[in-house]
Amino acid sequence: MKRVPILATMALALLTNIAGVCGASAETKTVRIAKQFGISYLPITIIESEKLLEKHAKAAGLDVQPQWIQFTSGTPMNDAILSGNLDLASGGVGPMITIWGKTRTTIGVKGVAALNAMPLYLVSVNPKVKSIKDLTEADRIALPAVKTSIQALTLQMAAEKAFGPGQQYRLDALTVSMGHPDAQAAMLGEKSGINAHFGSAPFMYQELADPRAHKILDSYEVLGGPHTFNVVWATTKFHDANRKLIHAFIDALGEAERILKEEPARAAAIYVKVDNAKMDVKEVERMIRLPENEWTIVPKNIMAYADFMHRVGALSVQPASWKDMFFPEMADLPGS
Repeated sequence: MKRVPILATMALALLTNIAGVCGASAETKTVRIAKQFGISYLPITIIESEKLLEKHAKAAGLDVQPQWIQFTSGTPMNDAILSGNLDLASGGVGPMITIWGKTRTTIGVKGVAALNAMPLYLVSVNPKVKSIKDLTEADRIALPAVKTSIQALTLQMAAEKAFGPGQQYRLDALTVSMGHPDAQAAMLGEKSGINAHFGSAPFMYQELADPRAHKILDSYEVLGGPHTFNVVWATTKFHDANRKLIHAFIDALGEAERILKEEPARAAAIYVKVDNAKMDVKEVERMIRLPENEWTIVPKNIMAYADFMHRVGALSVQPASWKDMFFPEMADLPGS
């Protein structure tokens, strides 16, 4: 009679131990994180170089091994997210809003945090083109992904403003999907018919150093002020199963952005080393310090893109707020 409670106690202890082990290992140990080319991804580059995610994860009691993957645009990242081959994507606002709209009733992709607020320049080497109104069939614009990249969306918004309602796609036929490094080389080398590049830092700044190049469009002017360029996003399943990891990543992001603000020379050296950039460290530091480039996790002017996308039919549902498109960790920030 006495053996029953003893066995029950042993069984309960065993179950408790198993539950403890399962609970301790519930969050993933390997996290696959993507980034793209350019200075705008420096917060992630710094996290990688300085092992900040490992640091903050360890403080939260997690043993994390990040895998860093580089893409040329947000579209293949979204494919990787959908197929389960990527955990944290990073890219322009456009691809994030697109996948949010498409997965609302399924895997629920949402933004984790912003990476920055930075302008995008459309640069041309065609001396006849002073604004987008001067673009003709003779021009070809390289950008990360036609239709869906933040550059493509900004060009559509600018076209609507320049040519009137219903004309948002007027310049789409001139666009060509191309990664920033290849686009820069093609435009400055006058190859493949590319004579314009809707890029980002550092490429657009480097291009403007060429006497043939000139800016014909600035995204801050199109949006009426500063806007988020890059964001990080993930599925609801990954977010909910890895709350401590998500918080550790946001903390790592905050530390990386502190380094960018307070130690820009250090950040510039990291960029040149990790990205193997053929650039002078001082020049990179100058770009990091430019007042137009803000290093912040706060989402800015997100709704301007979402409202436009919904109005032209690229987004099936209109979010009531930018908060609808981000996980709760961002909810208390002064976003827009």
